[in-house]
Amino acid sequence: MSDLYAVIGNPVAHSKSPAIHAAFARQTFQLIDYKQLFCEFGAFNATVQAFRAAGGKGLNVTVPFKHEAFDLATRRSARAEQAGAVNTLSFDGDVVAGDNTDGAGLTRDITANLGCALRGKSILLLGAGGASYGVVGPLLAAAPAALVIANRTVGKAEALVQRFAALAASSRLAACGYDALGEQRFDVVINATSAGLAGDMPQLPEQLFAPHALAYEMVYGKTTPFMQFARARGATVADGLGMLVEQAAESFFVWRGVRPHTAPVLAALRDEPAATRAAN
Repeated sequence: MSDLYAVIGNPVAHSKSPAIHAAFARQTFQLIDYKQLFCEFGAFNATVQAFRAAGGKGLNVTVPFKHEAFDLATRRSARAEQAGAVNTLSFDGDVVAGDNTDGAGLTRDITANLGCALRGKSILLLGAGGASYGVVGPLLAAAPAALVIANRTVGKAEALVQRFAALAASSRLAACGYDALGEQRFDVVINATSAGLAGDMPQLPEQLFAPHALAYEMVYGKTTPFMQFARARGATVADGLGMLVEQAAESFFVWRGVRPHTAPVLAALRDEPAATRAAN
């Protein structure tokens, strides 16, 4: 019999996770049944418990339930504790194990798929919300020369720096507002804000990108103002579709103990019309 998994969210109807995990299962000869699980607001715990009672083995958790998943987990991985959020739940008897694969997905996409080494680089992370909390730890683990977190509300960026200061080691970790970026230039600029979903972007200085810089937009399926801004200033531009596939592969590994090849799955998604894509 197939083991039951699902992605839980609100909304969730257009999720690509079932197709991604079905492709992983075929590739690795794993017997799984992966579904979409819509959850009403305020009903996360009840929906998860019903899924477990039906024999569910694990859940991918998407917006807006990652913090509720963190609270539900009875055992959390180090990276989930770092992020303060969970996007991968595993069920084994009474144990609800929580993990966070977002940061691993981002760094693997940048380093493996895009061929951009992060060690010794100067990185700018735009935004200090939930998406940023999930990726700061893995970014610091890649040993950049500097990681600067810029946010409209500087206090939120400072709180993020304080939370991860012990992991900075030899990397310079700093916070500032967008207006304080000044003449600083960065090798990698990651937009972790949701502004692109609304056709907007943070107010950024013209000379932001170092030569041969990478501009990474976590939003995918559309060309955002940030991507247009970066491309016009000579940066190499990438969207977050690779992060989606790589974080899914990391979740698959957590559940099944086997790591699928992501390249063919990512290539198939890239061939789809952009309008058919949706967040995990």
